[in-house]
Amino acid sequence: MPKDTITDADEKVIMEAIQEAERNTSGEIRVHIENNCEGEVLDRATEVFAQLHMHLTKQRNGVLFYVAIKDHQFAVLGDAGINAIVPDHFWEDITAEVISHFKKQEYAAGLAKGVIMAGEQLKSHFPYSDKGDLNELSDDISFGK
Repeated sequence: MPKDTITDADEKVIMEAIQEAERNTSGEIRVHIENNCEGEVLDRATEVFAQLHMHLTKQRNGVLFYVAIKDHQFAVLGDAGINAIVPDHFWEDITAEVISHFKKQEYAAGLAKGVIMAGEQLKSHFPYSDKGDLNELSDDISFGK
């Protein structure tokens, strides 16, 4: 189980980063962690994105951070509403930052930093509105096998 690597304290750090990032945006961020990636990492991330119903957000502004710890695989995937407007280097910058932490086995710190970076970009394109802006997706980390 990925819970062997991600401690309760790590989980708390990651969830607090998600909540902080979402405080200023209508965007929705999820983190999914599993040990092994079945197939290509982007294909697997796309499957998880669908399983978590992330494509059902009102503005199509969900972001998934996918990690396969034992296979050393990582992907960050955004929905159509985000991909249409973020800068070209958006995903690459986040990926580079997260992986730099992963190389030092700082999984929680890397994910937290990436989540905050995503939140900053989402804030400028999908600002939080106090008029009916709901937390459409859970802030909990989902875990696979």
